[in-house]
Amino acid sequence: MDLPTLLDSTHAVALEAGQAIMQVYARDFTVEDKEDKSPLTEADKAAHDVIATGLKALPGDIPVLSEENTEDFAGADADGRYWLVDPLDGTKEFIKRNGEFTVNIALIDNGTPVLGVVVAPALEVSYLAAAGMGAFKVDGSGERQPIRVAGRPAEGASWRVVGSRSHPSPDLAEWLEQLGSHDMVPMGSSLKLCLIAEGAADVYPRLGPTCLWDTGAAQAVVEQAGGRVETREGKTLRYATPSEHLNPHFIVWGSTT
Repeated sequence: MDLPTLLDSTHAVALEAGQAIMQVYARDFTVEDKEDKSPLTEADKAAHDVIATGLKALPGDIPVLSEENTEDFAGADADGRYWLVDPLDGTKEFIKRNGEFTVNIALIDNGTPVLGVVVAPALEVSYLAAAGMGAFKVDGSGERQPIRVAGRPAEGASWRVVGSRSHPSPDLAEWLEQLGSHDMVPMGSSLKLCLIAEGAADVYPRLGPTCLWDTGAAQAVVEQAGGRVETREGKTLRYATPSEHLNPHFIVWGSTT
């Protein structure tokens, strides 16, 4: 598998999905409630259609698990690969019109995200990563810059902690007390993990529910930038059982230790 070429092709698909999202963002739109009470907009559907078509055109005939179509996913292929997609991550931020929403596309290989694309169309920024290539931030002009985690804060320095804008957790206060001196950095969607990857924050504790498609793409970015995404037991977050959509609680660390 030619990961560099596949990364570029996947990025192009995600950018096209971002354009579809922004067309809806620029006008009035409808909001529905899904069965789990999470919001669904026209933009979610439009982005899903673009991505489903785009990924199908890529080589390999790799199955697609999308938040907006879980029913048609029969499992990974014979080589253990599948695409993991959130067409619009941060729908609540989209509705609030604060720009903090993303398109997430990951390639999972035997439970590990080996390629990740995160596009924030309103902010005109992308985060890309593939195994063995490293991680990159791409601006609106297409300029690609390598990114790296910041490492553990210096002795006596405060931790920069990323927190969710729309999903507060009652367990977070206790965890932060154990962490020690810290400053909060609020952010929506998978951009929270990307802040860790580019060294703009040190740790992101997610002590509430998330789904596989919320994290897969950005985890690839974090790991290729030198960081870690681990369960509270210290095990790497994995995607080997896609029929179970929920992640355990996890911590994103901007350091190797």
